[in-house]
Amino acid sequence: MTEQHAMVKKTEMFIFVSMLFLCLGSIGMINAQEPGVKARNPILWADVPDPSVIRVGNTYYMSSTTMHMNPGVPIMKSDDLVNWEIVNYAYDILADNDAMALRNGQDAYGRGSWASSIRYHQDTFYVVTFSYTTGRTHIYQTRDIENGSWSSYTLPTAYHDPSLFFDNDRVYLVYGVDDIRIIELTPDVTAIQPGGLNRMLIPKASQIAGSNFYVKAEGSHIHKVDGRYYVFLISWPAGSMRTQLVYRADSLTGSYEGRIALRYNGIAQGGLVDTPGGDWYAMLFQDCGSVGRIPFLVPVKWEEGWPVLGVNGRVPADLDIPAENYGIPKIVASDEFDWDSELPLVWQWNHNPDDNYWSVTDRPGFLRITNGRIDKNFVNTQNTLTQRTFGPECSGIIAMDVSHMQDGDVSGLGALQQYYGFVGVKMSGTSKSVVMMNARTSATREVESIPLDQDTIFLKIACDYKNKRDRAYFYYSLDSAEWKAIGNTLQMSYELSHFMGYRFALFNYATIATGGYVDFDYFRIHDSLTGPSAVKKTDHQIQDGFMLYDNYPNPFNPATVIRYQLPISSHMSLKVYDLLGQEIATLFEGVRQPGTYEALFDAGNLPGGLYVYRLLTGGNFRQTRKLLLLK
Repeated sequence: MTEQHAMVKKTEMFIFVSMLFLCLGSIGMINAQEPGVKARNPILWADVPDPSVIRVGNTYYMSSTTMHMNPGVPIMKSDDLVNWEIVNYAYDILADNDAMALRNGQDAYGRGSWASSIRYHQDTFYVVTFSYTTGRTHIYQTRDIENGSWSSYTLPTAYHDPSLFFDNDRVYLVYGVDDIRIIELTPDVTAIQPGGLNRMLIPKASQIAGSNFYVKAEGSHIHKVDGRYYVFLISWPAGSMRTQLVYRADSLTGSYEGRIALRYNGIAQGGLVDTPGGDWYAMLFQDCGSVGRIPFLVPVKWEEGWPVLGVNGRVPADLDIPAENYGIPKIVASDEFDWDSELPLVWQWNHNPDDNYWSVTDRPGFLRITNGRIDKNFVNTQNTLTQRTFGPECSGIIAMDVSHMQDGDVSGLGALQQYYGFVGVKMSGTSKSVVMMNARTSATREVESIPLDQDTIFLKIACDYKNKRDRAYFYYSLDSAEWKAIGNTLQMSYELSHFMGYRFALFNYATIATGGYVDFDYFRIHDSLTGPSAVKKTDHQIQDGFMLYDNYPNPFNPATVIRYQLPISSHMSLKVYDLLGQEIATLFEGVRQPGTYEALFDAGNLPGGLYVYRLLTGGNFRQTRKLLLLK
């Protein structure tokens, strides 16, 4: 790690928590994009940091950072700048070294590959990223960004936050921290151009934002608009917030003049993109606690040759873009594991996988993870398969066959970050137990252990990101219908040691002997806290009609589960009120398909007493029940 790299990490960690309240002010209680309405920010309530966006015809492509995950540098596609799906990755693995493969006590947490730059030039797509793990800058090229393979080239230096730029038949990288530099590449974009341009572009670029900084200017994005050159940067002045800067010049090598482009709720770092209709936007991100760094789409107007970001200096919640409802974002998905060999694009391995020890063909319809080595804990485990968690609420559920576990094996479903938690099965001799681990309280001792005498188990994690609660809850079931809480609540936190939002993680590791394996039947996600519990979604009406059930447990402290049933697709709301009729919480409001659902009500911040909860549908069904909070 370079001294500069270490300084950036240290200073960001020092003040990261000071930014968390800004996330609340920006997103409030925004739900997923809804049909027939304008788009809303954040466009993705999930970890998609360091966005780089281009438009090719009517289609937009975006690259992002996924650090130590593989495959890496996800390529996302959209036709409206709001709803995105993953269509490819730039690489399968960044490098085969001990850190990237979790070998010999090394790891690449918080490192791997960082900010990338995506470009399209003369029928070829380019992605450039850099890595302090390899000490190199990596260049990837393809003619088919959605289905093609990539050619790979490396530069022997890690050029910090590089922005690739084509201009007048020459190719450049703009990069650096505070002193922003430019270096020329060969015309085929594979190496440094001998004798090419290599000079300072913008010295002391941070100074237009202040004199003392937690993070000096970085995150370069260079654009050419109407003959002028624009360099976008982000800085973090001491005592303030992440701030977007912009510099402009009439020639590539300057001189450049700069100004603050946006200082609002820490939304910063990214570049420009235009629409076929001539509108302009900046794609930036905001640190938003445990869910990660989430993208915001910022309107841009041009005034006297300067890009003006936002509306009256603010990032609007509502955007003048019609948005189709994707519901759960397409960068995540449920999986029945009924595929043959190609890993669905929503999945990424934690570090490099060992392909000898996972399979979906040994037992068709199941993901098998076999222990090929001994590991000491969850974060050192190879072949852990992950997906993003997302806000404002989400849950992940697995079904797992544990009949072939061996003594010392541990497997299950985790919430992955430095302070992780998991619910799983532990084998001790010939006995099995359902266990819950919370690394915030102890990384070596289970919070709770319950004997298990069957071979199939159902496990669930629910993540609550509303109002910056950042809590994860853990459950198990013996029949997938009746769920029981286990252990305690994980207070999640975004730690720069991992530099990534929390992820659902399917895992299996051995502590005594290799050879044991587990079979995952499915992974299912939902956009509510507990997800579907005994939910049977149907295409026909449920005979018993609408129903709001008694909460359980009742009385309770601090959380209880509320169950309700919808016979038809309905626009509905489930809300909690105090006895004066004041609304306390909205547990869900929107459109639900037919089925039976559960919602978790956490009253940890409320005084004890009697409350009521009400189910209201667009079809004029209304039902109210009471709940009692004991404190």
